[in-house]
Amino acid sequence: MATSIPDLADEEGWDEALRLRDLIRGLELGGYRIAGLLGADAHLPEKLAALAPDVLIVDAESGARDAIEHVVWASRDAPRPIVLFTEEHDPTHVREALAAGVVAYVVAGLAPERVRPVIDVAIARFERDQQLRTELAAAKGQLAERDIVNRAKALLMQRHGLEEPQAYARLRKTAMNQGQTIAEISRRLLELADLFA
Repeated sequence: MATSIPDLADEEGWDEALRLRDLIRGLELGGYRIAGLLGADAHLPEKLAALAPDVLIVDAESGARDAIEHVVWASRDAPRPIVLFTEEHDPTHVREALAAGVVAYVVAGLAPERVRPVIDVAIARFERDQQLRTELAAAKGQLAERDIVNRAKALLMQRHGLEEPQAYARLRKTAMNQGQTIAEISRRLLELADLFA
């Protein structure tokens, strides 16, 4: 994906087209199939959905913050690795790109033999980041469920004069009888308590 399709009417457009050609050559030599060449425009989400690429390669003459944000936004429903190839090194652009979701920011890295290793590392990093996000979401969910169960136990202890093991046993028995989890029963108990408060 280019931040824009090169305009061959001017010299800068030719330079950009040659850089893009070198990047495409590097991808092909690396064994990658190019699904399409897209500009970062308003129709990008639909185009990405239709192509369903495994990796997004962005060729930018500069850090192109707006284009990067556009690409990240366009792929929000189906996250995938985003690799940015650029000729400009600016630490601010690097930080902004990584914060936006770019997993590899490559400066002057269009040598064909460098393209595949960069993309392989970007894919591995993206997969690891996705795994960490999944694990973090699961851990947050477990903590939230534990908090709900603890609040339900406290409610039972307060209203029925139960000890903590007795309150937990009552929640567990109810959950087993109704084929639900202890957290689901606890959530329902707290909702009912709020209703009758």
